[in-house]
Amino acid sequence: MENIQHSHVEVKGLKLHVAEIGSGQKALVFLHGFPEIWYTWRHQMIAAANAGYRAIAFDFRGYGLSEHPAEPEKANLLDLVDDVVGLLDSLSITKAVLVGKDFGAFPAYIVAALHPDKVDSVIMLGVPFMLPGPSAIQNLPKGSYVIKWQEPGRAEADFGRFDVKSVIRNIYTLFSGSEIPIAGDNQEIMDLYDPTTPLPPWFSEEDLATYASLYEKSGFRFALQVPYRFLKLKSSVSML
Repeated sequence: MENIQHSHVEVKGLKLHVAEIGSGQKALVFLHGFPEIWYTWRHQMIAAANAGYRAIAFDFRGYGLSEHPAEPEKANLLDLVDDVVGLLDSLSITKAVLVGKDFGAFPAYIVAALHPDKVDSVIMLGVPFMLPGPSAIQNLPKGSYVIKWQEPGRAEADFGRFDVKSVIRNIYTLFSGSEIPIAGDNQEIMDLYDPTTPLPPWFSEEDLATYASLYEKSGFRFALQVPYRFLKLKSSVSML
């Protein structure tokens, strides 16, 4: 961890936080999901650097140590595509392998589709290829977190009953099981958390403190817009 270097690059007027290690000619760029930050990829970055790659992870706009746009509620997935392309240009990377996890998979394959000259290959974790928009979520049960968090104010009220550290703990505990938790009609997602359930073995108290400290800084405002509230827009696909 101590060899990972940190800096900021400016993309369309916003400063994005970048973590980097390794000096190989081929670059791997890691794209996080929610509730994640660059830190999600720290182990993979070190392994990639040891294998001879230039390993880069960054915080999307509105996340972690990156700046927020002035109007997060107007943000869409193309803003994250701009983040990736702007990052590559700022770091003088002509072509990279993009590794996307969770919603980070969306900008990974959209960048590959719109800017094939900049992408060597794409690796997606947790989310298969699909066009973003209503069709991507139409078969989800109404008690799914994806559906519930689309309603403006709902997740804010749900999360607001707890401190940020507890929200992060609850989410990582809930979503580390073999099945996605589904809330009932009169339940919120945080209601499903069982306080007797320990953190998953791969997620330490130190990790929890790191995530919590950065989400205390960034909040959840942008994260709830992209990806959750953007996905329900009928114009999602037409924007691409």
